[in-house]
Amino acid sequence: MFASKKPKPQGRIDCLIGAETKVTGDVVFTGGLRVDGEIKGNVHAAGDKPSTLVVSEHARIEGEIRVSHLVINGTVIGPIHAAELLELQPKARVTGDVEYGTIEIHLGAVVQGRMIHEGLAAKSVELKLASAN
Repeated sequence: MFASKKPKPQGRIDCLIGAETKVTGDVVFTGGLRVDGEIKGNVHAAGDKPSTLVVSEHARIEGEIRVSHLVINGTVIGPIHAAELLELQPKARVTGDVEYGTIEIHLGAVVQGRMIHEGLAAKSVELKLASAN
């Protein structure tokens, strides 16, 4: 009866930053990236192609994130821009402003910052008074 148009995420993970890995500096990727370690720097998807970033339970990112599909179950400190879909899983801890197209928040997720919906621009409607006869 009701059709749900949930954005289709990138279907695979192309790269992994392991649990004992610490990256200092910006990370630019295409496709899918899973982070189990720590990144001190910005994480951006290259180009306008679909991209997925998964921040696992033990992962930590300090910097700006800019992707189309983002799944967080770890810690992020910095602004987030998820153009299509943002999933905040139960152990997600976010400190910073969050911009999103569609959002899914699980019980237990914490966001300290502004939540900004980046949906379609609101349509304005001009109202006219009815004329009295």
